[in-house]
Amino acid sequence: MEENDKIIDVLESKGLLWNAEIELKRMNSGTTSGVLYTLLLDKNPAYVIKIDDPKIINSTKDFLLAYKEISVLPDVIYADQNDNYIVYTYIPGETHNNRGSKLEWMTLLIQELFTKYNKVENDTSWGRVNGIHRSTWSDFNNISFQLAQECIGNHLPNEDHRRVKELVEKLRDYHDKEEKYYLHGDTGIHNFVYYSNKLVGVIDPSPLIGPRIYDFTYAFCSSPDSLNIETLLPLFALWKENTPCTVEHLIGEVIFQLYTRIGTCIKVHPQDFSSYMKVWSEWREYLS
Repeated sequence: MEENDKIIDVLESKGLLWNAEIELKRMNSGTTSGVLYTLLLDKNPAYVIKIDDPKIINSTKDFLLAYKEISVLPDVIYADQNDNYIVYTYIPGETHNNRGSKLEWMTLLIQELFTKYNKVENDTSWGRVNGIHRSTWSDFNNISFQLAQECIGNHLPNEDHRRVKELVEKLRDYHDKEEKYYLHGDTGIHNFVYYSNKLVGVIDPSPLIGPRIYDFTYAFCSSPDSLNIETLLPLFALWKENTPCTVEHLIGEVIFQLYTRIGTCIKVHPQDFSSYMKVWSEWREYLS
């Protein structure tokens, strides 16, 4: 609590607490390694305090400040000069649940986030800002494939693993032509805030240098509902104005993202595993 008291003292000294009644509530941090608190002023949630490794705080701060004009992202209120914590606006709502249709919230993501990403310089390395930098995007995908394959194991037949590996090699031809963008990097329903069945916020970036299609397909595959071609193609109609991606390329990226998602599901979302396996049986038919 001593650290929390120091944070409160700093925020008070900055005039951010308005002499209000102050209350801190620890939040469920989910897959986030740090500690999160909701700061309530006169019983109303006002800010989120995130305490984490300085590298994570720094990359979170940089991302939110770089995209401070994007309405679905929280605003940075205060960032500790040593990057021990960051304070940003609280977005009312809930994650995962009562999210409305995938077509609707994906449309909002395309319009309000994915099409507003910034390009980065060609000499910037691919991969996680806080992770191991890669010389090509294909290198990043190969590591993702290996990790997913280890997690999935016998849950899929060897033939499926082999065909996905071939797909990764096929996608290399597209990746050699991709432009680099500064991405959120963790665009899944666990990081989307919904209010009244509408997407209103995107939280907890894990900044990534990659092609924009990564965040698009990651979001699309982050829940097993409406994970079908009938939902994908109308979204692609919105997306294709901002990317040279073809339908064939898009489907390949979705299949690969779905494969890696199954691996993640086994580790952290086992309740969704049967639903993802059913979806996989449909998408695997597109594997050549």
